[in-house]
Amino acid sequence: MNVEIKNLFRAPYSVPNGLQVTDDGLWVADQISDRVALIDILDEVDDYGVTPVRKEIPSESSNTSGLAWGDGSLWLAANGAGSKWRTARDTDATSGEILRIDPETGATQARWDVPGGGGTHGIEFDRFDSGTLWLTTLKSQTVTQVRIDDWSIVKAFDLPYTRAHGVVRVEDGLWVVHTGDRVIVKLDLSSGEEIDRIEVPKPHPEPHGLALFGDAFLCCDATSGWIAKISEV
Repeated sequence: MNVEIKNLFRAPYSVPNGLQVTDDGLWVADQISDRVALIDILDEVDDYGVTPVRKEIPSESSNTSGLAWGDGSLWLAANGAGSKWRTARDTDATSGEILRIDPETGATQARWDVPGGGGTHGIEFDRFDSGTLWLTTLKSQTVTQVRIDDWSIVKAFDLPYTRAHGVVRVEDGLWVVHTGDRVIVKLDLSSGEEIDRIEVPKPHPEPHGLALFGDAFLCCDATSGWIAKISEV
C-alpha cells in the first residue's frame, strides 16, 4: 500500500504506547504512569505543541502497551510489572494481563492473564465479531483472538516478524504493527497470510500503537511522543 505519513501532534505523555479513536475523541495510554487521557484529534500543531487533555483517568494496569475500546469499556494491555518505570504497586501484573476498565473512573472491571503467559503489546476489540478481542501474544510470537465471556482461544496466527505492537481489525483483515521492522502487515483472517503491508521508514515516528481513523490510521511513537496519521495515496 502506498501511503502518506504526517506528524500531527505530540501525545500528552512522554511514552504513549496505546491509542484508540472513539466518537468522543482519541484515548492515549501512558506506559510509565499507566494513566489514560482523552484528547481532541487536531490536524496539526507546531513541533512542540501538545493537544489539551479533556479527561484523564488512572488505571491498575502496568507497563501499559496497548489500548482498545469496546462494549462501553476501555481495554488495556499490561505488559508485565510497572517497576521498570515507577514504584511498584500491589495491583501490578507479574506477566502479561488484559484489564477492562471504566472509562469514567479507571476502576478495574475485570482482568485476565494473556493466553500462554508472557507479554503483550497490542489489543483490539473486534467490532465485527462482538465479544472477542485480538491480542499480540509475544511469548509464542502470535496474534490471538479470544472470546471474552470464557477467555477461550478462537484462533491464533503466527506473526511474520517480532516485536508486534498495535492491532487493528478491519472488515477484510487484521493489521499488526511490527515496531522493530517499521512495518504494518495486513493478515488474512482465514489463513493468517500477509495480504498487504505499510512501510514506515525513518525519519517518520516509529510505529507502536495503532488505531483506525476513518479511512486512515493514527499511530503513536513511544520513543518520540509523536502521533502521526497514515493515509493511503
